[in-house]
Amino acid sequence: MTQRVLVTAGASGIGREITRAFAVEGARVFVCDIDEKGLEDLAREIPGLATGVCDIARRDQIELTVKRAVEALGGLDVLVNNAGIAGPTLPVEEMDPDDWEKVFQVNTSGTFNFTRLAIPHLKKSPSGVIVIMSSAAGRFGYANRSPYAASKWALVGFTKTLAIELGEYGIRANAILPGTVDGERLQRVFEGRARVSGQTVDEVRQASLANQSLKQLVDPKDIAALAVFLASDHGKSISGQMLPIDGDMQRLS
Repeated sequence: MTQRVLVTAGASGIGREITRAFAVEGARVFVCDIDEKGLEDLAREIPGLATGVCDIARRDQIELTVKRAVEALGGLDVLVNNAGIAGPTLPVEEMDPDDWEKVFQVNTSGTFNFTRLAIPHLKKSPSGVIVIMSSAAGRFGYANRSPYAASKWALVGFTKTLAIELGEYGIRANAILPGTVDGERLQRVFEGRARVSGQTVDEVRQASLANQSLKQLVDPKDIAALAVFLASDHGKSISGQMLPIDGDMQRLS
């Protein structure tokens, strides 16, 4: 069976690798993102890729995107909820309530809305799958990142509930919890920390790995491979699970 896959926020980073990985496996993929140019670049790279611009914070755009995706794919077998934002870095007492709500609007409500609209179509699939991108912040406290951590914890509870509700329809739901993921964005963070601290970029990098057993950054391609596995027949008995991919992280600093 050729899988029909919808990936949110798939124009860059982890989402782009997930899109590529499903396409390599022969799936038909619809990817949405707020980044129109990123979508255009990805569509040139992957023949037959269907795309749509979508602001995950807007319910009307989510509704239109799910409709377009189902029409383009001829149904839906896999939903990958990858979209999310980092939010501000501030202690709770200094956090702007509007910033708090914006993070939840995208990370939690956006995932909820994509999922609730996809469920009727997934019920028609012979093997419906939901993959939700949480974070290592979804199992640890994260100082000065309260909205991000809280929203990612919320996604864990949402995933567990989906697995219970949808199991009778043969639909599986799992969450992936990445740790420190390699990429251009992280490298810019390291460079910024190095400038402020007077350390070298390598020293900053090593410090970021101090709280995990494997002293290496997470390759986004490995996260994509995990998503493909969970959606495959090899993952047919896996549901309601939280799967860390973080080099055995012990805490977030």
